[in-house]
Amino acid sequence: MIYTRYIQENTIRQDVSYRGGGIEIDVSSLFGEGCKMTAYQNYLGGGMLGSIQNSYNFDTDNLSGAKAKKLEIISRELCQYLHGLTNHNDDEWESDTFEQNQSRPSSAY
Repeated sequence: MIYTRYIQENTIRQDVSYRGGGIEIDVSSLFGEGCKMTAYQNYLGGGMLGSIQNSYNFDTDNLSGAKAKKLEIISRELCQYLHGLTNHNDDEWESDTFEQNQSRPSSAY
């Protein structure tokens, strides 16, 4: 992963448990002053976590080709990073791969 160190150095908030949670990072240096990105994961029940989702506090519709590609890469890597924080090898559901996890719904409701 290209942005692991960037994610670690720019983490604003991290609240992670066996029931999911979230992480927020500052992406101002990549997308402009005040820009933030989050990845979050809901608890589905029965020990199972939902797919990891992203959100941003900035408009992503008009990004140039290079910035749009950078957004796509860092979004995926932030989700993978969160998956690494919530994934435990000794659990029936949490030992699933990132791809298996992402095939689940994001919410049980």
